[in-house]
Amino acid sequence: MERFIPVVVIKELEETDRIMKALKNNDIHCAEITFRTDCAAEAIAYAVKNYPEMEIGAGTVINSRQCEEALAAGATFIVSPGLSPSVARLCNERGIPYYPGCVTPTEIMAALELGITTVKFFPANVYGGLKALKALSAPFPQVKFIPTGGIDRSNIEEFLAFDKVAAIGGSFFVTEALVRMEEEER
Repeated sequence: MERFIPVVVIKELEETDRIMKALKNNDIHCAEITFRTDCAAEAIAYAVKNYPEMEIGAGTVINSRQCEEALAAGATFIVSPGLSPSVARLCNERGIPYYPGCVTPTEIMAALELGITTVKFFPANVYGGLKALKALSAPFPQVKFIPTGGIDRSNIEEFLAFDKVAAIGGSFFVTEALVRMEEEER
């Protein structure tokens, strides 16, 4: 798993190339393309085909229908804002990593019962940030977290320093990569 997971919202398929190139040029070889738009599955398929050196996953997957679409498009991992047992079962059957959003002990226990040991902690800033992750790690030492939401350059290092953080998710990676690419093009 990559340490940085950019959360990518593609509104029009034509944006895919520019975003993937920007991420790649910034040494980020992963993208979580969200299912917030009509072209999500198409964008995933395009990115998988044209950027085979990158790990392309699907985010904001909230049901098994979306999960099926994402997997058919070639997604190599699935991320949800919450925990969906049907998505978890589907991913388990296909051998695909699933990172559901879990922020309470009850949600983490439900994920563990489904065999999931790495969860998205979203929105991290709303649910207590690093302090909450450290508290949750005490009763769940086997769990790794992917904090997403409210993380940026001002606090990323402190999150990365915590050994229970598997990766950092965020849309700010995309914004930074695009700004750098635009600066280089000038």
